[in-house]
Amino acid sequence: MRVRFAPSPTGELHIGGARTALFNWLLARHEQGQLVLRIEDTDRERSSPENVASIIDALRWLELDWDEGPVFQSERSARHAEAQQALLDSGRAYRSSATAEDVKEYKRRHGAERGFRGEPEASGAVRLRVPDEGATVVHDLIRGETRFEHVHLDDPVIARADGSVLYNFAVAIDDLDARISHVVRGEDHLSNTPKQLLVLEGAQAAGLGEQAPVPVYAHLPLLHGPDGRKLSKRHGAASVAELRDAGYLPEAVRNYLALLGWGSGDDSTVLSTEELIARFDLEHVSRSPARFDEVKLRWLNGVYIRALPADELAARVAAFLRDSGHSSAGEDERFTRAVAISQEKIHTLADFWPLAGPLLDGSSDDPKARERWLGKTGRATLAEVRDALAGAESFDEAAVGAALQAFVARRGLKPRDVYQPLRVAISGTTVSPGIFESVALLGREETLRRIDGALAAG
Repeated sequence: MRVRFAPSPTGELHIGGARTALFNWLLARHEQGQLVLRIEDTDRERSSPENVASIIDALRWLELDWDEGPVFQSERSARHAEAQQALLDSGRAYRSSATAEDVKEYKRRHGAERGFRGEPEASGAVRLRVPDEGATVVHDLIRGETRFEHVHLDDPVIARADGSVLYNFAVAIDDLDARISHVVRGEDHLSNTPKQLLVLEGAQAAGLGEQAPVPVYAHLPLLHGPDGRKLSKRHGAASVAELRDAGYLPEAVRNYLALLGWGSGDDSTVLSTEELIARFDLEHVSRSPARFDEVKLRWLNGVYIRALPADELAARVAAFLRDSGHSSAGEDERFTRAVAISQEKIHTLADFWPLAGPLLDGSSDDPKARERWLGKTGRATLAEVRDALAGAESFDEAAVGAALQAFVARRGLKPRDVYQPLRVAISGTTVSPGIFESVALLGREETLRRIDGALAAG
């Protein structure tokens, strides 16, 4: 089996493209086949080296490797010209100067449903001859058979008058030369498939790639947002880069994308990459649109975060923070401990710093939190809490918890009326990891210093 992922570098790798890449990768790995990476960069106005680099970076972040490539379509112009000439020489294609208006006039005379047929000319664009009889049948592994009657198909333009080839021609020749056995791509390409099959048929009849297989096609269902509309930026992250910047883990993204339009055969949701490779096939890909829901991805990412060893999670959080511009983020013992006490509360790597960052650098200051919890009553309670903590025999989590719980019980207060003033005093906000863990992380000296500062500021 030989499959290919062929992005156009006109922008970042979007989530739909990432799922297509993943499905091709899973299929190749499951069948012990090869995956070819082809960059379809013939749109010179919109393609750029920066976009190519961004796409490759996104694939590497997703940890999707390839066996051949990247092959740049723009570097195959000589081969495309050779194939174009072979079709012209064999009579499978012809030159035509017909304009869009000429095509409209043809249909006005012959009927709107009649495909355009031109007459050979000495110059002009190159059109592929479509037979008048019969049909091209797309045998789709997901959708079944789709029949395209030739009488309704225009002779498609496969090259401009200057010799530059168009998408459907270049793609078909590239697939033929690469001996691609399965083309797995989005449903939006279904209308291109009969044109590409006709190019393949004409190319082989003209003596090109006679022994190469004609690919089998599988068109993946489209991705929609939770509201059932086509996926776009209004639904949240739209590209792999945005998911990475939002703090998602690549293994969680792989897991979630694999379930968009494909079923594992049971109700399993959390599947390792090894399990996905072992189970993946095209038989269980749905025809119906799949819904990308970032809320569900966030939940699944949290499951993966909680399954990581604490030291590995700390290393990932540190790397994420450095990439995000938090140059002060380190991997010392205090930082590692801060990650550990946050692990049950965060769903993405980006959640860590808003939750625990104030404990590490004391930078947060929420005026509303101070007003709500450090008024006269709150400061009075905080002063007593200070004394209780100052007198604690030790300052690990167990000792801190025992001291605070004893104080709550002795004063007959609700826990939140004790813990929230303390939390605001030590972190500047009402959000932090567990209060016992947070206080123990700071240590006695720093905790008392921050409490004194809060009391003095009141």
